[in-house]
Amino acid sequence: MSSPPLTVRSLTARPVIVPLERPIRTAVGTIPAAPLVLIDLMTEEGVPGRAYIFGYTPMALAPLVRLLSDMEPQLQRKPAAPVERMRDFTRMFRLLGRQGLVGMALSGIDMALWDAQGRALGVPVARLLGADAAPVPAYDSFGIVDPAADRKALEASLDRGFRAIKIKIGGGDLDRDKTTVAAVRDIIGPDVALMVDYNQSLTAVDAIRRIDALAHCDLAWVEEPVPAEDIRSQARVRAASPIAIQAGENWWSPAEMATAIEAGASDLAMPDLMRIGGITGWLSAMGYADGAGIPVSSHAFVEASAHVLTATPTCHWLEFLDKACMLLTEPATVEHGAVVPRGPGLGMDWDEMAVARYLH
Repeated sequence: MSSPPLTVRSLTARPVIVPLERPIRTAVGTIPAAPLVLIDLMTEEGVPGRAYIFGYTPMALAPLVRLLSDMEPQLQRKPAAPVERMRDFTRMFRLLGRQGLVGMALSGIDMALWDAQGRALGVPVARLLGADAAPVPAYDSFGIVDPAADRKALEASLDRGFRAIKIKIGGGDLDRDKTTVAAVRDIIGPDVALMVDYNQSLTAVDAIRRIDALAHCDLAWVEEPVPAEDIRSQARVRAASPIAIQAGENWWSPAEMATAIEAGASDLAMPDLMRIGGITGWLSAMGYADGAGIPVSSHAFVEASAHVLTATPTCHWLEFLDKACMLLTEPATVEHGAVVPRGPGLGMDWDEMAVARYLH
């Protein structure tokens, strides 16, 4: 597998705000629409590289676009080699650090570079990582639900082939959590995996109490019950929990993942491509998980996550939380409860009419 070397010509970024089919309601707030930055890298050879990042709030869009624009000169006329370019940026930002907007921008660039490499060869990124573009088991990701009002949506997920569902809880007291979980379990039946996510909303004491009360509900995991930065509390909750604890979407580097694993902070791992360092960062992260025997799931970024999970030795679940579907000519699809990585590259092409409609 070889192709002529690629050289970066330009990098552009466009801010969009995309309506969500299901607004994301969490215990700490609601996200009604997805603020995204679309990244377009072009090489001298005419091969594009595409990616997007999620800004969480519209306030982050302008700074992210400006930051990406300022990074363009550091890429121009250099090989479109993702590992080497990330080494360059790591040195550049050693003193500032790579958390926050800097890390988000760099991860987006990394994904675009990998996309370009796959496109140049005409193969999915999964193949570049040494894996087949095989189906990855997926779960449908909901926010806080009202089991009565959202019954049809939950049933529609089952009709689409999902064999796992995640809901967010913690928006009320423990009785509400118990009632919601029991009702959702009744709707989806005993053979569908059910996960819950507290979105970092609890103290360790409250988390232990609530998790213990949900122990009979046959939950696959409880996600981020306490603040992500509080590793000691995470480990305390995990030690007391009768249910597997999931964490990782807020790890800002493979090194942070290694620290969390060493501290015994979770049973499962869920790196986020935009925070962990893009595909290049994910490759290091999955090695840590493999060494510790920890199952790895993805957080958002459906399209790119499908590729990296195929190469992940302890691949677990792909989160189907599709924020970019309205912008793509061919959105990700679920078949028999799984997502198949598309190519070439990451398999994403913009629907430019839709992009124009949602430009911010």
